[in-house]
Amino acid sequence: MAGGGDSTRAILFALGANFAIAVAKGVAAFFTGSSAMLAETVHSLADCGNQGLLILGLKQAKRPPSPDYPLGYGKAIYFWSFLVAVMLFTVGGMFSLYEGIHKLQHPEPLKQWWWAAGVLAFGIVAEAISMRACLQEVDKARGQRSLWQWFRESRQAELVVIFGEDLAALLGLVLALGAVMMTVVTGNPIWDAIGTVSIGALLIIVAVFVAIEVKAMLIGQSVDPLRQQQIREFLDARPEIGRVISLITLQLGNEVMVSVQAQMREEHSVAGLTEQINTVERAMKQAFPEVRWSFFEPDHKPAA
Repeated sequence: MAGGGDSTRAILFALGANFAIAVAKGVAAFFTGSSAMLAETVHSLADCGNQGLLILGLKQAKRPPSPDYPLGYGKAIYFWSFLVAVMLFTVGGMFSLYEGIHKLQHPEPLKQWWWAAGVLAFGIVAEAISMRACLQEVDKARGQRSLWQWFRESRQAELVVIFGEDLAALLGLVLALGAVMMTVVTGNPIWDAIGTVSIGALLIIVAVFVAIEVKAMLIGQSVDPLRQQQIREFLDARPEIGRVISLITLQLGNEVMVSVQAQMREEHSVAGLTEQINTVERAMKQAFPEVRWSFFEPDHKPAA
């Protein structure tokens, strides 16, 4: 989307970070024989699968229109993004919550804690790099808006998902490292259990917020308010248009459909009116490259 961030770049950074963390956890699981660390390795590999689903969604969204899908497949990315949010809720949040409750009921002392601390520290660095790349793309899209406002108004589902996932992962790793260190300092394994429960709750909260945003895109939203205002201002400034009566936009993945009803200044010639409409549509698609479909309705029919 014009004016948006590069979602693919953010996804690839997240994929690289999760794969590196999975390898680190796998090495730690091999040398320590820890089943918990092995489970965490599988968890990180599942996160890699999430990024794979987003890449698949972006690829499907680029398929050309067909008779069955005349407006294209752009909204396919919304489906895959929603599926990733569900995976984050179940595989991430619910699994961590279950594991934390189990540890609360049956606390176990940490074994070879330095492996866990080392892997977590490495994970924080890797996720921080991924988060930095994601924020760079978010900053391109949000303009002067706050992160929260951008999150609520963005129509780039995959970038919203990556932002939520990176944020949850980074905060979760910090919580986990803090829990491990508190367990080592106090000698009380209950801190490890509390940290795991906190991570589960964090993942569930983030997954719910992400799912709410993506669900709205699935149902069918207009372009984000900032872009809508820019399109209206562009139309209002066109010399061919006397007054914009209505403007309807629909976000279709990274492409947009625009429907305009307006009073045109040329109302005496069919050929002149048609030329004015064509001129406005060409200029609008040049100014807003994401606009693929436009439907223009003049308010008055000119005399024959």
